[in-house]
Amino acid sequence: MTERIRLTVNGLLRDLDVDPRRALVHVLRDQLGLTGTHTGCLTGHCGACTVRLDGRAVKSCTVLAVSADGARVETIEGVLGDSALHPLQQAFWDRFGFQCGFCTPGMIMTALELLAEQPVPDHAAVREALSGNLCRCTGYQSIVDAVLAAAEAMQRPPERRSPR
Repeated sequence: MTERIRLTVNGLLRDLDVDPRRALVHVLRDQLGLTGTHTGCLTGHCGACTVRLDGRAVKSCTVLAVSADGARVETIEGVLGDSALHPLQQAFWDRFGFQCGFCTPGMIMTALELLAEQPVPDHAAVREALSGNLCRCTGYQSIVDAVLAAAEAMQRPPERRSPR
C-alpha cells in the first residue's frame, strides 16, 4: 500500500507514491536519488540526515514522508546555485570544516537555518545551533570557524565577495 504525496524538492515539484511508514530520508535517497542527505544513526541523534523542511532544519530520518506532503524540502544538492558554491560551502572548503565529509551536509543545512535566523552569530550561537549534529573527525572548531567565516562573507555585497 502506498500513498501519493506532493513535495517541492530543491525547487522542483515532485509527485511520489510512498510507503506511509517510510522516512523522508529514504524517499529522498532511494526514490529521488538525492544521496547527499546521509543516513547515520536513523534515530535523530547524529544530524547527518538534516534537510530543511519549509525553511526549518529537521532530521529527515525522524520525519515520515507522508507527513511532509505539500512541504518544501531543501537538501544539500539544492544549496549549490548556478554551479557556484554557496558562501557556506565555500567557507567549509576554505576553513577545512570537514575531514571525512559524512557530517558536512547536515552541518551545512543546520548552519543555513542559523544564518537565516541570526545572520551575525557569535561563537556560542554557532556551537549551540550545531549541538544536534555529530562529527567524529574535526573536533568542531574548524566547523564553527567555517560558519562564522560564511556569516561574515554573506554580509558583504555580492560584488565584494571573493571569487571562487
